[in-house]
Amino acid sequence: MNRTKLTIPEMHRMSKEQFAQASKVPLIVVLDNIRSQHNIGAVFRTADAFRLEAVYLCGICCCPPNAEIHKTALGAEETVPFRYFASTLDAVAQLKQQGYTVYAVEQAHNSINFDQIEVTTPTAVVLGHEVFGVQQEVVDAADGCIEISQYGTKHSLNVSVTAGIVMYKLANQLRHV
Repeated sequence: MNRTKLTIPEMHRMSKEQFAQASKVPLIVVLDNIRSQHNIGAVFRTADAFRLEAVYLCGICCCPPNAEIHKTALGAEETVPFRYFASTLDAVAQLKQQGYTVYAVEQAHNSINFDQIEVTTPTAVVLGHEVFGVQQEVVDAADGCIEISQYGTKHSLNVSVTAGIVMYKLANQLRHV
């Protein structure tokens, strides 16, 4: 059995130009006041991997071009479309107006267990500040909350880890919508 690692050419990855022209998964990741540029870069890289529609950067989020974002994005910040909003509420309002269902990824009363979530229409997920989470006013404006079950002593996951888990599941559900 051959287990030789694939070379880059053997992976048949798209060029930037091909990526720009390719159809995207109707999923937008909204970052609500994420302070770590490395977390932002990781979200871009994962969004590129699943060919998501866009990343929205809100509040204190830093925007590309930025050397610290680039360290973890490795160029994905050049392929994944992004928009900046001073207010996350403005981003959510615009998404809802465009017909997106918006979920805050947050531990809240009446949140939907991540194992139970099923999406079939264009969707946006809001991920919050590394310490404070998604702002309460944004939680209130969302169509619902998604919560990832956790069984250890910590009450939260790193935002880029959470983003990867959420993007993987929802992108697979939306891939053929």
